Amino acid sequence: MHELDPEFRAPLSDWTDVRRWRKAERERLIGARLAVSADARAAMSQRIAEGLDTIIGEIRGRMVSLYWPFRGEPDLRPWMASINEHGGRTALPIVVEKGHPLIFRAYKPGDRLEKGVWNIPIPAEGDPVLPDIVIAPIVGIDPANYRLGYGGGFFDRTLAAMPFKPLVIGVGYELQRIATIYPQPHDIPMDRIVTEA
Repeated sequence: MHELDPEFRAPLSDWTDVRRWRKAERERLIGARLAVSADARAAMSQRIAEGLDTIIGEIRGRMVSLYWPFRGEPDLRPWMASINEHGGRTALPIVVEKGHPLIFRAYKPGDRLEKGVWNIPIPAEGDPVLPDIVIAPIVGIDPANYRLGYGGGFFDRTLAAMPFKPLVIGVGYELQRIATIYPQPHDIPMDRIVTEA
């Protein structure tokens, strides 16, 4: 088939091959994301925030977990501030230990931060909270809304362990759409995807 169609890829069936493919695809997609200018990413982040407003609607009284932008991810910190201004509450995810679910701590702009895993800022204090809405950055996303992340399985593990099902929205850029992530039984699809488009 590859002689007839240069884009043809035989389906991967071995988990070792899938892991190897995911690692290479992660590197390719992060490189493509970082190649977009900072100004263009800022404009795309603004359009993503507008899309989130449309999907979520009334925010008052709801807890939204976001993330601190890392390696060219959409920067939703201005949108985070607007959630708090409109009566919502925000939180950030925290890696507690490898192989374990994340916890979430309330955070609003101006709260004290400290360095977490990979030097990503996290709230310095506070009890764990449970968000109504989880905004998850994507490295890649397939047509069935399965998210390719950084490979630690933190979001899937966290969503599986939560006592209730939050609304889970993956955010990223159109250039991160891929044909498949080769989802595994433990992978959990996003409820919705929001890109700049």
